[in-house]
Parts: sequence; C-alpha cells; structure tokens
Amino acid sequence: MTIQERLKQKKKNLLNIYFTAGFPQIDSLPIILESLEKAGADLVEIGIPYSDPLSDGPTIQQSNSLALKNGISLELIFEQLESSSSTIPKIMMGYFNSVLQFGMRKFCEKCAQSGVSGVILPDLPIDIWEQQYKSLFEEFRISAIFLISPETSEERIRMIDEKSTSFIYAVSSAGTTGTKKGILGAEDYLKRIQGLQLKNPVLVGFNIGSREDFEFACRFTHGGIIGSAFIKHIKESKDLANDIIQFIDFLKP
Repeated sequence: MTIQERLKQKKKNLLNIYFTAGFPQIDSLPIILESLEKAGADLVEIGIPYSDPLSDGPTIQQSNSLALKNGISLELIFEQLESSSSTIPKIMMGYFNSVLQFGMRKFCEKCAQSGVSGVILPDLPIDIWEQQYKSLFEEFRISAIFLISPETSEERIRMIDEKSTSFIYAVSSAGTTGTKKGILGAEDYLKRIQGLQLKNPVLVGFNIGSREDFEFACRFTHGGIIGSAFIKHIKESKDLANDIIQFIDFLKP
C-alpha cells in the first residue's frame, strides 16, 4: 500500500512510527515492520543511519551510531525491505549526502522496488529538489515530504502545500527530536496550521511520546509521528514483536 492510498483510506488519527534501520539489531527491520503493521500503525518512517544526524536528539543519534556499528548500509536496508512481507506504507527518512553517495536514480529505483512510496530528506532544499530531482521522484511515483516548523511563514507553508503530494511534516518545535517533554505548548502553532485549511494532510512530529501527546496532535491535525519514544521502548527489547504491540496499544486511543 502507498502513503496516498492510506491517506485516502483514513483521514484522522494517523499513527506514523519512525525507527532506525539496523537498530537494535542489524536484522531487526523486517520484524519491526511486520509487528507495527500487525499492531495497527498506519505508516512507518525508516531512518537511514547517518554519522552526523543534526536534526536528531540523543536517542535517535545513539540509535544511528549503534546501527552503523552493527554494519547496516543503504544496500542492506533495501535488501531487508524486499525480503519483508509487510504491506504497511513506507517512508524513507535520511540525510541528502548519504542518498547522493548511493546515487539518486538508484535510490529512487530501489525505493520503488521495495515498496517505499515517500522520502524525507530534511537537508535537501526544496528549490534544488524541484530543479534537479522532482522529475525523478515523479518517474518512480515517490512522494517528497517536506517539513514546516513554528518559524515557517504562511507564504512558505502554502508553497510547500502546493508542491506536496502526500502529507506535510509539521515539526512541533524548534530544536532536535525527543528533547522536550510533550507537545502541549505547540497549541497556538497547530491552531495556526489548522486554520490555513491546507489541501494536504498534516502530521505532527518531534516530542510526541504518550497517548496524551498523540491525542493532542490529532485534535488539530491528521495525526502524529513518534520516533524517540519508540526507539527507547525497543532499545533493550528481548521480544520485539510483543514489545511493539504493547507500545502501540499504549499509544492508540
């Protein structure tokens, strides 16, 4: 299933879970995907480990370091994706340099082959994407997903809305992931986004770690993105499948 198909199927309370490929074990990706799908997550973001993940807080940074130490690579991530039986809509999230080194055409082709229908590259400027890579994304039917923040102007938000083909990722606060407790202080920002009546769904990420946070995000937008809290939950897991089901049950209303 593609992201677009899921967004047409479900309009509210979308739960998007981020995890780092190659963490906690090098071969954890397939069981995480299958367990998240079974537990009822709506979308997944698969993090491409990078040595200097500037936008990420300490929890995700540590998971990146461990995944790289485990020996994960982009080639291996795609191999694991292709071996998985999961049909949950998949998004790849990473830093532009690692994708550029892999080769953008090869990356898009591999995404299409392995069931990835969306890509988030936070450090790829939207104008560069549009000039150099938009046609490639369209060729392989991959949605580029762009980020907005409390500092993003209405003009830029509307421009991003015009260029988006799935959903918009609303960062709940300035800073890195998982460094603040909850998102309840983002109410004015989320109300502002809600008031713009954008054509694309909006999902909120950064600092969502509880059912209360998730429900709060869903009051104003179409759903929430959870990363650091999930990674903390599975870090020492001895039974990934059961621990993942427990985590999703804890989050969902």
